[in-house]
Amino acid sequence: MKLALPRFRVVTLALLLALGLQAHADPLAPTGTWSAYTAGRAATPPMGWSSWNAFGTDIDEHKVLGAAQALVDQGLAAKGYRYINIDDGWWLQRRLSDGTLIIRTERFPSTRQASGTPSFRSFTDRLHAMGLKAGIYTDLGRNSCSQAYSPDDTDLPKGSVLEREVGLYGHTQQDIALYFETWGFDFIKVDGCGLRAFGAEAEKVRSGKYRELKPVLDMDSVARSDIAAVQQQFREIHEALVRSNPDGDFVLSLCVWGAGNVRAWGKDFGNISRTSDDINPTWSRMLTNFDSAAKRAFYAHPGSWNDPDMLFIGKGDFDAQHLTEARSHLSLWAMLNSPLFIGMDMRKAPDALVKLLGNADLIALNQDPAGHQATVAYDSHDVQILVKTLSSGDKAVAVFNRTAAPLDVELQAAHLKLRPDADVELRDLWSGKTQRLRGQLKLKLAAHETLVFKARSGSGSRMLADGLYLSEQPGNVNPAVDGVVNPMPDPTLHRSAKGWQGTRGSGERPIYAGWGGVQADSAPYGEALALKGRRYETGIGALANSRLEVRNAGYRRFTATVGVNDSARDAASTATFAVYGDGKLLATSRPLKWGDSGEPLSADVAGVKLIELVVRASTPDAAALPVTWADAALLAK
Repeated sequence: MKLALPRFRVVTLALLLALGLQAHADPLAPTGTWSAYTAGRAATPPMGWSSWNAFGTDIDEHKVLGAAQALVDQGLAAKGYRYINIDDGWWLQRRLSDGTLIIRTERFPSTRQASGTPSFRSFTDRLHAMGLKAGIYTDLGRNSCSQAYSPDDTDLPKGSVLEREVGLYGHTQQDIALYFETWGFDFIKVDGCGLRAFGAEAEKVRSGKYRELKPVLDMDSVARSDIAAVQQQFREIHEALVRSNPDGDFVLSLCVWGAGNVRAWGKDFGNISRTSDDINPTWSRMLTNFDSAAKRAFYAHPGSWNDPDMLFIGKGDFDAQHLTEARSHLSLWAMLNSPLFIGMDMRKAPDALVKLLGNADLIALNQDPAGHQATVAYDSHDVQILVKTLSSGDKAVAVFNRTAAPLDVELQAAHLKLRPDADVELRDLWSGKTQRLRGQLKLKLAAHETLVFKARSGSGSRMLADGLYLSEQPGNVNPAVDGVVNPMPDPTLHRSAKGWQGTRGSGERPIYAGWGGVQADSAPYGEALALKGRRYETGIGALANSRLEVRNAGYRRFTATVGVNDSARDAASTATFAVYGDGKLLATSRPLKWGDSGEPLSADVAGVKLIELVVRASTPDAAALPVTWADAALLAK
């Protein structure tokens, strides 16, 4: 496989390629189809266990099967933790005569075969017999992350330079068929170190230990990432997975750690997509990983989830002596619809942590079939309030103390889009206790504490009694084109002093692109939704030259107030708003510019399955022209 595509800085072109369109096609033209990833088996976020956090590359059959048996015995498998994923460290080499991957049989003795070629089939059969699923690890490049960064060779592939090339590069079809058809795996994690760490200047390349592969991913600079080339490789992986799994029983995990603007396009290429670099068991690093996904609710849907990395419950700041922090970690991941992968040695898991991980109410939030990631209803450096619409029509709300000091917090009915004059029952999902919210409720948060409630209320208590705001149902809204032409690093993410470099150098810099994307109840770049001085608490903020796909679950009317947001830096250009239903134009606005009053826009969507909200600008520089779909809603009448 060749990665010889030209480098693209303009993400719009990458999105065109993702949609299978020609370069001359109009990305804003309605298609009448939902374009986010829906292949595989990830209607809800996958749950399970992964070997990496506990063992790194020092893995073997005893450890992995021990973790699997522990999940069954502890009752966690029955609660949804079913995927057992082997991470880096399982391979011995690639056989040069036919390109077959060879397993380290001394560590996985059940893989020995009379034919001489090891096979994981008996291993995966055993997991399947336990009612579990099996996951495997690989890399986009020729070589893996551990081959790039491990301090010694103990657990790394052996043999010649070519024999140690165990990644997918040049072997995608062959390896995917081996993993899924021959060996029987159900899940694959695809890392990206092979496309970033083996450039000509790398010490291990200069020494002759590995061959050069020109980097196409750059963690520090999105402009130096060849986005189209990376997308093309994931497209080929998807095609191979479909061929090797005609029943569609697979999960594809993209792991390029937020590089190459993947926070914007990962949703179109796989079932789960990493939004940040690796987590570690410190509170500060958990904040970084959480922040990388917390304001990307419109970039996750049933079938394609944001992944801020595995749970690190069981170690460091999240061990059994830090139950408050461990509960917060699980609470936040549940609200974000993040995949829930345990990373500790389950054979030694303390009962308190097993009980914590098995909280059925938190798992139910994560696995809610509506698939709406929580949105941020209140935002500060100290406290955040996250709200999530459930399939039942109830709401979940998490009140999160980011700080190391206790805080007094006021939860308001308005945060949940509920009327202030109605009683709302709040059930604490950690303590089980109930209390009433009417208008507002004062809460006391311990340091690092997250309170999570399920809010029950009648339909008459909702601000919008006859439908749902679009910001309440992000799982039904997909930014097919988000207007971001030149991706910028997001400066709002927490930057940890205990990242992978410690306090060497000058510290972490903003590296995760995606700033300026589509936002719930906020304009891009953290600005308020406002049109000619009138502020709106509810709506969708985007950049001009954007197209949003909206799945319609039987509603009859779409309504919004539209205009160029007050935060725009371009006072001269105009934006025209249009609503399409199943590809047909239903309503349009006049051209609007900065300083114009918001214009009401309404469309009959009865019988429409897919609504598309399109904003066309008179300028290609949409970064200076944020637009607002204020109070955007779907109504039953």
